[in-house]
Amino acid sequence: MNGRVQAATLQRPVDKCKISFFSEGPMKAFAAMLLMLCAVSPAFCAKQYSYFRVGNSGDVTTTTTPGTVLMGGGTDVDAAFQWMCQRSGNGDFLVIRATGTDAYNPYIQQLCPGENSVATLIIPNRTAASDPFVIAAIQNAEALWIAGGDQSNYINYWQGTPVEQELNALIARGAPIGGTSAGMNVLAQFIYSAQASQAITSSEALADPFSKYITLVRDFVNISILQGIIDDPHFVTRDRMGRDLAFMCRVYTNGWSSAPRGIAIDEKTALLIAASGNATVVGSSTVYFMQAPGAPQVCQPSVPLTYQNIAVYRINASGSFNLSMWRGKGGVAYTVSANAGVLSSTQSNGSIY
Repeated sequence: MNGRVQAATLQRPVDKCKISFFSEGPMKAFAAMLLMLCAVSPAFCAKQYSYFRVGNSGDVTTTTTPGTVLMGGGTDVDAAFQWMCQRSGNGDFLVIRATGTDAYNPYIQQLCPGENSVATLIIPNRTAASDPFVIAAIQNAEALWIAGGDQSNYINYWQGTPVEQELNALIARGAPIGGTSAGMNVLAQFIYSAQASQAITSSEALADPFSKYITLVRDFVNISILQGIIDDPHFVTRDRMGRDLAFMCRVYTNGWSSAPRGIAIDEKTALLIAASGNATVVGSSTVYFMQAPGAPQVCQPSVPLTYQNIAVYRINASGSFNLSMWRGKGGVAYTVSANAGVLSSTQSNGSIY
């Protein structure tokens, strides 16, 4: 959860919604007509979503550059949003979330005064995720941000709906996309979905990698450079190394990957990933790239985890990493192992981080 999740009272929704004939065909014209009707008479839509917009009310279509931002939660990193705005071609920036406020709107608009508009769309259930206005708003975005919150809502409310379909279409068109905390969680191919009654801690996951609190899903969005990867925010701040090794053991036992990979990011930090796989860090802390050598030694229900020699590469703002080659520069390489649920490291000070 980030600083803009718990902002103050929602403003009154804007009176004008953007209208766009983004693609050819009668369905796009129909969607644009619905947008106009919603703007003139909100009751017509019987809407279950909330939409807030600042900037220009009219849609623009700009040339975009693909890219992905993974942000580790906590205080937002200004430079990450500015990077996305540049790649949006000063188009329309859309924030989506399941709960919360429109607090991102003035923040992003201040950082990116050249953007045509900044809007927040709150999609709180599966009915809203099928609404024509919601679909059209995503279609018309030139950059999209998934806010922090609870990733189980994103999976429960959005997966298998038109929201998922339009997110993937937006990515395929080359629009930049990013997310923080829960929004970061759902961007990788493999996802810790947090659909149990409580979140899993490292100590619990190491003691039982098949704990009922470890819920995993896959294939929510299709970002090619994040295929075969599970990610985790708030990494150092919330001591998540142990649970990430458990996630990787489960990815292996699920048959999803023979050599699981993970990206873990600490708070106040973001990873900026170009379509080529070249990634750099902005913010004040660290990013970790992890790869298992293969099968875990012991990964069984109710048995402490043994998973040895997980390769770790740590970078901060002075380093870089290429996800395509899985190779870094300017960082620190070491290995971490779990032996009967106890973590150790090859770093000289023994630190797992």
